[in-house]
Amino acid sequence: MGCIFCKIAGKEVPSKTVYEDDLVCAFDDIEPQAPVHVVIIPKKHIESINELDDSEIWFAMLNAAREAAKTKGIDETGYRLVINCGKDGTQIIWHLHLHVMGGRMLSSDMG
Repeated sequence: MGCIFCKIAGKEVPSKTVYEDDLVCAFDDIEPQAPVHVVIIPKKHIESINELDDSEIWFAMLNAAREAAKTKGIDETGYRLVINCGKDGTQIIWHLHLHVMGGRMLSSDMG
């Protein structure tokens, strides 16, 4: 499979791991949009949030977000969680992923 996130989950491509458990892994984004920018992926290939039907994976992703925020020291100051879905949602990698961003006041411009 040519999915870069599957390769990261399978340890075929190196990443800077922030958190990992049996279901998900979290790593630093290689093109950060904020001082702290972590990406969380399920280890199982799921194309987008529209295909997610496993509540255990969803809970694991949210737990990983909380743990990543603690590890990166932004749990007290605040952070943003973002999932892009589909072409118009600017999803560019077709493997479900959750962004955790913080480390500064983030813009409220969503346009």
